[in-house]
Amino acid sequence: MVEPHTRTHDQRRGLRLLFALFAIVVVATEPGLGQQPAIPEPQTATVVGTITDAASDIVGGATVVLQGPAASDQRTISSNDNGFFSFGGLKPGVPYHITVSAKGFTNWSSDAITLRPGQYFELPTVRIRLAVVVTSVTAAATPEQIATQQVEIAEKQRVLGFIPNFYVVYDEHPVPLTPKLKFRLAARTMTDPITLLGSAFVAAIDQAANYPRFGQGWDAYGQRFGASYANGVTDIMIGGAVLPSLLHQDPRYFYKGTGTNKSRTLYALASPFRTMGDNGHWQPNYSGLGGYLASGAIANTYYPESNRGAGLLFRIFGIDVAADMANGVIQEFLLRKLTPSAKNQH
Repeated sequence: MVEPHTRTHDQRRGLRLLFALFAIVVVATEPGLGQQPAIPEPQTATVVGTITDAASDIVGGATVVLQGPAASDQRTISSNDNGFFSFGGLKPGVPYHITVSAKGFTNWSSDAITLRPGQYFELPTVRIRLAVVVTSVTAAATPEQIATQQVEIAEKQRVLGFIPNFYVVYDEHPVPLTPKLKFRLAARTMTDPITLLGSAFVAAIDQAANYPRFGQGWDAYGQRFGASYANGVTDIMIGGAVLPSLLHQDPRYFYKGTGTNKSRTLYALASPFRTMGDNGHWQPNYSGLGGYLASGAIANTYYPESNRGAGLLFRIFGIDVAADMANGVIQEFLLRKLTPSAKNQH
């Protein structure tokens, strides 16, 4: 006869064995149980960018190549009509390089780009340069062709993107302008809509000050607008085209950008009184000063008789010289920062 406590012990052991067998069956038959959990794949990353030229104009159709450590990592696409490109599905923690090429431009390459899981990385604006700028030192283009390209770049220089800033040179290796280009730059300045708006603004100020003495009313305002615009035309055309062509001088401001603040300020303040000759040497600025005097003298033909005389000539001359000095200082210290297309010129 089996003792009661022995039976109870045997029953408990039997139940434990039964539960163990049940657990083995469940583990063996249930999908996924008893297996190590799968390690999730890391999230892929994306690189995007926009391609422009040195003048901040978009470049569509450029070839963009992505290169990684493995041959399978290489991809090639083209920028769209907005200069935009995008590479998706990139591996995190892998160094990539991007190379951009386009016909007529020098190639551009990025530094190594290593991405984090799930990162959306936007490259700073990719600016590619015209090949002729790089090869000009090897005489790949004539001086006139290079000068024409410099004028084309200057015609896109606008403060805050809309105010003309054509008469400043940021190129470290400028070439002299031909007479044709000097007249082209002057005409481009005088026909720009912002120049006309500037004359309208000055006329409004003169209207409030009742100077010149044309009277009041819309007729008087129209005369003041005409006088303001004529002052600018005679100044720019004579001092910026006619005399520079005859005297072989350059009417532009040559940005210094280096040195102490004092040396740069003195350099800027001297701009009305000296200029670069077509021979590459500094000269007295006969062209600019002559243009100011000519503008004041011609103004005596269309200003009211009560405003005419030597006083008018020297008043216009003094205002123009002071404005030129102020322009030099703000060109040297401020306007380049506010001219988008000039920030990456060298």
